[in-house]
Amino acid sequence: MNKITAVVITLNEERNIGRCLESVLPVVDEVVVVDSFSTDATADICTRHGVRFATHEWEGYVATKNYANELASNDWILSLDADEALSPELAKSILALKNQDMEGKVFSMNRLMNYCGRWIRHGGWYPDVKVRLFDRRQVRWTGQKVHETLDVPDGTPVLKLEGDLWHYSFYTPEEHRRQMEKFAALSAEEMKERGQRPSLFSAWVHTGWKFLRDYLFKGGFLDGALGWTIACNNAYGVWCKYKK
Repeated sequence: MNKITAVVITLNEERNIGRCLESVLPVVDEVVVVDSFSTDATADICTRHGVRFATHEWEGYVATKNYANELASNDWILSLDADEALSPELAKSILALKNQDMEGKVFSMNRLMNYCGRWIRHGGWYPDVKVRLFDRRQVRWTGQKVHETLDVPDGTPVLKLEGDLWHYSFYTPEEHRRQMEKFAALSAEEMKERGQRPSLFSAWVHTGWKFLRDYLFKGGFLDGALGWTIACNNAYGVWCKYKK
């Protein structure tokens, strides 16, 4: 039987981590949580759920996730964010895998966003396909300051699992805007390090295109008022990046 460790990194995730752990504990053989010194109840919640809990100084998404993977007792890693949870169908799919041949493969899943209490299925947010189940001996996290990715060897079969990974992203539009500002600052640093010096014209073009793409061409308008809000905030994030 294949043994799987769920790995989660946290920082002040008391409102999300319990839901995440409750969804994975019946599925995996071990849960490892690496926390960057939360000041809320995150540690207490993890302790109550009986998971392996470790503290580690924040080194960025890539380094912290790779560090957390090394703490696992098993080579097969199910990597989750604290604000994510397995749907019952996805949990069933992962359980079925444990008695199948997983060698040399990685496994992806659709991620479904919950925004201000509603599921969002348009605007480019669904299906948000993510590879999250992999063998740490073959796959590692890579990337720079924003949007870490998995370095999957060329030719590796990527198999899609049935069921959604539920992502409880933002509870208010203001949280979304703050996140856009945070990521914009990191992305701007990356652009500067690469020697990019965008013009005001390019800032307007990229911002306008982001809004039109998400709201019109990718059907964000089908999500009603929240679709408009999401498209505006996403475009605002692009504007902040170029402005910074």
